[in-house]
This record gives sequence, C-alpha cells and structure tokens, in this order.
Amino acid sequence: MQTLITNIKELLQVRETNVDKVSGTQMAILPTIKNAWLLLENDRITAFGEMEDCPKINPEKTIDATGKFVLPCWCDSHTHIVYAGNREQEFVDRINGLSYEEIANRGGGILNSAKKLHETTEDEIYNQSKTRLEEVMALGTGAVEIKSGYGLSVEDELKMLRVISRLKQDYPIAIKATFLGAHAFPLEYKQNQQGYIDLIINEMIPKIAAENLAEYIDVFCETGYFSIGQTDEILKAGLAHGLVPKIHVNQFNAIGGVGVGVKNNALSVDHLEVLNPEDIEILKNAVTMPVALPSCSYFLSIPYTPAREMIDAGLPLALATDFNPGSTPSGNMNFVVATACIKMKMTPEEAINAATLNGAYAMGLSQTHGSITVGKKANVIITKPIPSFYQLPYAFGSNLIEQVIIDGKVIA
Repeated sequence: MQTLITNIKELLQVRETNVDKVSGTQMAILPTIKNAWLLLENDRITAFGEMEDCPKINPEKTIDATGKFVLPCWCDSHTHIVYAGNREQEFVDRINGLSYEEIANRGGGILNSAKKLHETTEDEIYNQSKTRLEEVMALGTGAVEIKSGYGLSVEDELKMLRVISRLKQDYPIAIKATFLGAHAFPLEYKQNQQGYIDLIINEMIPKIAAENLAEYIDVFCETGYFSIGQTDEILKAGLAHGLVPKIHVNQFNAIGGVGVGVKNNALSVDHLEVLNPEDIEILKNAVTMPVALPSCSYFLSIPYTPAREMIDAGLPLALATDFNPGSTPSGNMNFVVATACIKMKMTPEEAINAATLNGAYAMGLSQTHGSITVGKKANVIITKPIPSFYQLPYAFGSNLIEQVIIDGKVIA
C-alpha cells in the first residue's frame, strides 16, 4: 500500500544517507525540508522531497499535511512497561517526606512491584501492559525497549519476558527485550547476595538465552543495589550467552558504573543524574550511548542529567521515558522532549535528535528507525497545525499530535 503525505509544512530529521548517531555540536543540527512530500510504501519510507518535485502518482491513500510538521516516531530506549498494579501509595508517601531509598528499605519500591507481579497471572500482566503499550504508540512512540526486573525469581522473570515476547508478536511497534534480573536483591537473598547472583548467572541467563527471550542484559549498578564487581560479573555472564549490556548507572551516586559499562561495551548507560568529569572522559569515543531520563528526575525531584556539560564535551545523548510504576509512571516521550528543553537546557533540535536518531542507536535500531531515510520503517508523527516545531517542547501540556503512522498504517 502506498501512502503519500503532501504539503508538509516541514519534514524533520531528514537524512539522505543513514547516520547511526549524532554527538556534540552535531546534535544541534536537525536537517529538514520545508513544503515537502513523503511517500510510504507498505512498511517503508520510499521517497521524499520538495512539493515542486512531488511525483504524479495515484496512491491508495493521500494525506494533506498543510500547516503540519512530520517527523520520525519517537524511539524510547528505556522502559519497564510490563508490570502489575501500581505504586500510588508510595507516591503519596514521598509527598509526605519519605525518600525513594527509605521506601525501598521498608519493602516498597522494586520489591513491592515484584510481590504484585508474583501474585498476578501472565494473562493479566499482558492485558495491563498492552494498554500501556497502546497508549505510548498513540503518543508517537514507534520503537520501545522493555525490561524485566520485577520478577526477581527464575519463573517470574521468565513470565515477564514471555509477556514482552507476546507484545512483540501482537503489535507493529519495534520492541527490544532486556533481562533485568539484577534490579534488586529479593528479601530471601538479602543476606546471601552471591546466592542470588549465582541464580542469575547459572539459571536465569541460560534459560533466557535458550528461549531467545531477550537481546540485552541490564543491572541496577547503585549503592544499596549491585556493586561494581557484581555488575561486572553479571554483564560478563550475559555476554557469554549473547546478551548485550545496557545498564542503570549514576542515578543517586557515582560509584564507577559508567566505567564498567564502557569496559563491557554496553550499548547504553542510563540515568546519569549524578555525573563526574571522569565519567565524561570515559564516555568519549566509546560505543556506549549515554541515556537521560528527565521525567524520572521530574517525578522523584532528583537532579537532571547534565546534558549541556555532556554535549559540550562532544558526547552523544539519547532521551527515554523510564516508564515504570515507581519512579516514572508515564511513557509520554513528548513530555520527555519538553522537559529536556525546559530543565536540561537542550535545544529543540538536540532533544529531537536525542529522542529519535540517538534513541534508535540505544536500542540497536539505527538501520531501521530514528530518521526520515529511504528504506527505513514507515514510522512517522504528523502534528496538528503549529507555527514551528519549537511548539512541541514549548506547549508542553498540549497534545500536538494529529496522527501516528507505524509500519505504514495509521494507528492513532
């Protein structure tokens, strides 16, 4: 099926030849075509250009985008969409003065979600999760990474990953699965941390690899969670089974996790709210993509990732939601882009690059997602009529999306 989008006020993130990622000063450059057209054929982008060169064809579907902007769908490289229930009470507890760490120490946080997930059937977890997935697709997300990590046992981690697999099969959005068994220590292993690490390495990883349930492996490398040495041990075990590292680092403390990630050629290191000069130096010239999660900072009232410092040092940066029940109960990438501009002082051009092209890189999807490039997936957002694309972060509380196309089909 051919879909021709005409009279586009401005076509954003146009890349004639594919670019894997952008870094440093290149992040401020967002290539565009004004008064443009875009041709989608089945699930691929096949051509684009200025309206004066629009081909004379009779496609099955024509969309007049007069006054509207078209850009590639968001690429959200860090989520925990698959979970059971919610943690609304903890939200109120934080308002009443308890910290994230205090809530976790009394059995809340990740362990609370693990308890809920254990008590919920796989079908019910699927039904809850698909509602969240449909929501983020309608908000313009066309590729998403989903982590396990609320199981913390062999069977429950496998249950989560099976749900992710079912979502992959049932929805057109690109989904990458990440095994995050090292999210927290279960209560029964609090005094036997090595016992749980052995369970991850000797039972969870081999079963997950055998069933091909995940592409990536993740660890929450943080004070009170997994140490540098433990993180290194788990990542190496995952690598031995073909699982590429992506790790949580520097959310509350800088303990050396960035270095462990880069040493193990992690595809991404995520959070980075606390960053020191040594971490920035380590990330220079690495294959590892730094990922910021600004809506997590917003929700928890913790520092924001120092984007300006990182970009000015020549680093790339991606943006993602961290959609999860405890610290970011939102998968709205539009809010993420706006918050990055408002709170992290990223320009709109930098934020869009971070949420599309660099987000795709952080999921291993650079060849198929993240830009308007011939041969890439037909995943695009069509905005409502707006004066400029600066309106996207500026009007942060407005839904400025009119249509979302994923795999060449209008889904919202």
